[in-house]
Amino acid sequence: MRGGMSKAFAVIGAAGLLAVSACGNSDDGGSGGDSASKDVTVFTWWADGGEKAGLDGLVSVFNSKCSDYKFDNAAVAGGAGANAKQVLANDLAAGRPPSTFQAHAGSELKDYITNGQVEDVSGLYKDFGLDTAFPKSLLDNLTVDGKIYSVPANVHRANVVWANPAVLKKAGIDATKAPATIDAWIADLDKLKAAGVKAPLATSKGFAQEMVLEVVLLAELGPDKFTGLWNGETDFNGADVTAALQKYAKLLTYTNTDREAVDWPDALGYVNKGQAGYTVMGDWVAAQQLSDGVAESAYTYWPAPGTAGVFQYLADSFTLPVNAKTPEGAKCWLEVVGSAEGQKAFNTKKGSIPARSDAAATDYPTYQQAAMADWKKDKIVPSCAHGAACTLGQNDSILSAIGQFSGKPDVPTLQKALAAAAKTS
Repeated sequence: MRGGMSKAFAVIGAAGLLAVSACGNSDDGGSGGDSASKDVTVFTWWADGGEKAGLDGLVSVFNSKCSDYKFDNAAVAGGAGANAKQVLANDLAAGRPPSTFQAHAGSELKDYITNGQVEDVSGLYKDFGLDTAFPKSLLDNLTVDGKIYSVPANVHRANVVWANPAVLKKAGIDATKAPATIDAWIADLDKLKAAGVKAPLATSKGFAQEMVLEVVLLAELGPDKFTGLWNGETDFNGADVTAALQKYAKLLTYTNTDREAVDWPDALGYVNKGQAGYTVMGDWVAAQQLSDGVAESAYTYWPAPGTAGVFQYLADSFTLPVNAKTPEGAKCWLEVVGSAEGQKAFNTKKGSIPARSDAAATDYPTYQQAAMADWKKDKIVPSCAHGAACTLGQNDSILSAIGQFSGKPDVPTLQKALAAAAKTS
């Protein structure tokens, strides 16, 4: 979610090939790093909770497999990279790239590609065996104009609702299954209101509200027309989109009044504390709950209402920047990221599922086992909120429109802004 796999690999010199094959034992060279440097600066937004635990898992494998190099943590905190992406943009513009940086796989990379800031890593896929380890469907989604520019560490699901079963039970709501439609969900939200829950649907600023918008559009339009919003086949100005946006506006009336002042872990906390019934958030919540010591019996989850059988995906991936600092160390990091050992160490803690198709489901906790099964059978669609469906520039425009709508709900204005954003490159 974020088309065809090219067999034309990047041309790299014989010395480069030797360095890649023994990335843990080679000295750095190239234009991007001091040959004496062994620091591999890894730029992410994984600074807390389950995300940090997942990163630590990767680092442990890196330290073992790439012992000639030293991991340098350049994490910048902020949900979905809201803060990190700006810091990274400034560093790249100033010619100060890290060794590697985290980015959502898919259309989000187009801005970096257009600006000549990331290398084609298609050749590394063959060197590392990733061209056969990753499923073709994922390779197709990773490919941009015939080339691949990142190595995914995982696959996440975005269209998930997390609920407090005790809160739902008090309102006479069956917590074991999702409402079949957005309308049915609204009816349940009314029940929660009547039961005294002030904010039945917890959400937070920025991308969290965009995720709510996306699941409404996905439920109301269906997977094909939803995907068409991002590839130009569905008209954002259509009457069906208008109707969906009106339901999104209705959902916001059930949310917490401090939504513009909190981040997604706070919204999740409202659900855990019984102050809200639901929150829409990606499946990194599973790792956050584990990190916070929340018992599995205290929460439940299912695909967002109206989206059963659809897997809205995103993938955290790592790049090789142009003129990267310590480039051979960065390649060793990329090899670890794509490896079976690295993906297991990362995903068992992060709440995501491995990108590799040879992973054993029994190695993973309960939620990931269910997600791995759905990934194999469900219809796959991209997430704009997490870079699979749209570029950084497009998403910035969408986030701005959503923020304005949060303060002053007006469906025609929102729809016009979304349509304009979708037409930009």
